Amino acid sequence: MSASGDEQLSAKERGELAELRQRVHALESGGSPRAARHHPFRSFGSVVLILVAALLAMLSVVAVWANSIVQDTDRYVKTVGPLASDPDVQKAATNRISAAVLAQIDVDALVQQLTDAASAKGVPPQAAKLLGNLDGPIESGLKQLVTGTVERVVTSNAFETVWVNGNRRAHAALVKALTGEADGTVKVENNQVVIDLGPIVAEVKDQLVAAGFTPAAKIPAVHTNFVVFASKDLGKIRSYVRVLEILGGWLPVIALLIAAAGVYVAFNRRHALIGAALAVFAAMLLLGIGLTVFRDVYLNHLPSGVSQAAAGSVYDALVKFLRAGIRALAAVALFTAVGAFLAGPSRIAVVTRTGCRRSIGALRDVTTSAGLRLGAVGRFVHRFKRWIGVAILVVAAVVLFTWTYPTTAVVVWTAVITLVALAIREFLDHDGSTPSSTPSSTPSSGPDTGAAAAH
Repeated sequence: MSASGDEQLSAKERGELAELRQRVHALESGGSPRAARHHPFRSFGSVVLILVAALLAMLSVVAVWANSIVQDTDRYVKTVGPLASDPDVQKAATNRISAAVLAQIDVDALVQQLTDAASAKGVPPQAAKLLGNLDGPIESGLKQLVTGTVERVVTSNAFETVWVNGNRRAHAALVKALTGEADGTVKVENNQVVIDLGPIVAEVKDQLVAAGFTPAAKIPAVHTNFVVFASKDLGKIRSYVRVLEILGGWLPVIALLIAAAGVYVAFNRRHALIGAALAVFAAMLLLGIGLTVFRDVYLNHLPSGVSQAAAGSVYDALVKFLRAGIRALAAVALFTAVGAFLAGPSRIAVVTRTGCRRSIGALRDVTTSAGLRLGAVGRFVHRFKRWIGVAILVVAAVVLFTWTYPTTAVVVWTAVITLVALAIREFLDHDGSTPSSTPSSTPSSGPDTGAAAAH
């Protein structure tokens, strides 16, 4: 049938024609495809491989995230750095530091000094006795003074600087904590990973002295801890982190190879590709829900005395990039499923492809009428159109796979640029005949696409 004949067919008829061409191609390949298409063992093997790949994709995201936290100091600091300005973390740090400072101040001794000073200056005994009952008011005023000073320090740039620099120096020790060792600034105590806020206490001490509260000068060096992570199952987490650290670099590759094997052994590879993409999307959705559920479980099992609000902020910060990775891979899977579907012989796919080709062909006709000549470029694209399309998809896949930490925005922009590149390929596709819309608007790529889908 001629190209002009194809042009006169309806979308439904073109879909049926594409399906007939697939069947003819299968018969000419020398087989009875219908007899083998429903072979149970081959179909079962494809399904099993795809499910295993989806499970490994879930583990791969976690493994890459764990490796980024453990091995990449800059990424770790970027993860926990914003916590210095988090209100819940600031409140928890204020309470912890205030309690540590107040514990070093003897209120009774201050009242006794005040009473002795009053007696030495000849204050009447009745008034001196009243001074002895000022423990409560003095303690309350002292608490307000210390808490106000701590709040000013914690909400200042000084605290953010100490927090970021302390976490950067502590990263190596945190790695040791997650692998079962302990060291200096970050250590494991009672299944807790804690950071020493002693430098902040020293800053508060200096500000109290500068404000005229001379007894603060007697406060010794205080080491108070801020809990970054707490879990009674910290030993198990260490083991998991170690395993994921070992497999982190290989799991994504293994998952991709297994998914490719599952698609390869399937009879309808396009359907298998759609199924694999949807399985990975479902796995990412399940993992995202699991992170939300685990957050509540984790907060409900915190030791007493640990601020749940601050612990929740820390948890959200630590899994921020994990959630970003989940969303990115889910977007890749969804775009892959949609692309595989639109490459098929369904009515929606055929209408979509035909509409795009006609729109681009009309734009090409307008530009050629205005004097644009595609010439050798058009003939080259027309001759190698399929291979150019494959090259565009391969480049997009390489970009996503080699991007250090792809986000959803990276995936979306990669998809947009890929679509633009395919549209440019379609625009340049011209074999030199006139009018240029005739070859470009025909569904010549429909049979090719259908044949590729059948394989």
